[in-house]
Amino acid sequence: MDDFHKIRRLPPYVFEPVDRLKAKARAAGADIIDLGMGNPDLPTPKHIVDKLTETVMNPRTHRYSTSRGIPGLRKAQAAYYERRFGVTLNPDTEIVATLGSKEGFANMAQAITSPGDVVLVPNPTYPIHSFGFIMSGGVVRSMPAEPNEEFFRAIDRAVRHSIPKPIALIVNYPANPTAYTVDLDFYKQVIKVAKEHDIMVLSDLAYSEIYFGDTPPPSILEVDGAKDIAVEFTSLSKTFSMPGWRMGFAVGNERMIKALARVKSYLDYGAFTPIQVAAASALNGSEDCVEEARALYKQRRDVMIESFGRAGWDIPVPDATMFAWVPIPEKFRERGSLEFAKELVANAHVAVAPGVGFGEYGDDYVRLAFVENEQRIRQAARNIRRFLASD
Repeated sequence: MDDFHKIRRLPPYVFEPVDRLKAKARAAGADIIDLGMGNPDLPTPKHIVDKLTETVMNPRTHRYSTSRGIPGLRKAQAAYYERRFGVTLNPDTEIVATLGSKEGFANMAQAITSPGDVVLVPNPTYPIHSFGFIMSGGVVRSMPAEPNEEFFRAIDRAVRHSIPKPIALIVNYPANPTAYTVDLDFYKQVIKVAKEHDIMVLSDLAYSEIYFGDTPPPSILEVDGAKDIAVEFTSLSKTFSMPGWRMGFAVGNERMIKALARVKSYLDYGAFTPIQVAAASALNGSEDCVEEARALYKQRRDVMIESFGRAGWDIPVPDATMFAWVPIPEKFRERGSLEFAKELVANAHVAVAPGVGFGEYGDDYVRLAFVENEQRIRQAARNIRRFLASD
């Protein structure tokens, strides 16, 4: 029997072969150092966990919640945007709490996409940016991921040559997997061009608080008039080391937020209420834990660059995110990122994410995550040095 229509549109998950090799090696007793999945290893800060456990003791919080998020949580997100970006949001009409930014993206795609609609998506990029629209019947047109003049030339070409004209543009800075960053002037140009062509903008800002320079990444909603056409997605997963809690937000354009809330109202009752209460506590509380996590990721980044460089594999220095986007060593490049990742698991006991999993234009790269401690990163570098010397 043939696969269902939507399943046929989804390729096999490219990370699965690496995951199978990793599991097999561990079952045989190998110590695999996993730099592949962007799964934060830091514990959720104690005050957030304490608020969860306090709230869960109240039986009333065990009832159905609300899919758009409890009022206190939406108010906390509005206060965060005001404090961090100087952006004023109406908690009742411009904010929806989502089950992580991934769910928010997928359901926004369901809400705004008609069959055959064209969406402009960076390549390489986080898979849901493309496949949320593909599962919704849309057509993806690849865009350069690097934020330069070619990015805007690609929009111009897409508007002139796509039939039908694109309905939406995805931007993701700081970017996963490439770690590209932008300034506010870039966003001003994005909004200007998008308004000229009546294109909606969906901004993924999941890594807003994991940055290593003096200037925090901006929000696209800081641009005057951005809320006319833009929605932005954020997440507590990386900011507060809460990946398993599945808590994120969509904020911005009232019409798009209303559409997302309508779709979600048929699909879920929102996150467990104690999780939402604890999430509000995270947003309203001290930022010391965020600063500590940022400093730790920076230290791990620096250790990786130094130790891998001595091992013979130069790591480009990312300005943000918890990832390095690294060219495959020249002598392995023709094999492609998936085969190279398999070889690293088998011969160096190091797992990485193959770049092709983020789009065909990522096949000369792998993504390394700062999710192991410094000792483990140095051990990975030693393993890789032996692997590179032996091949």
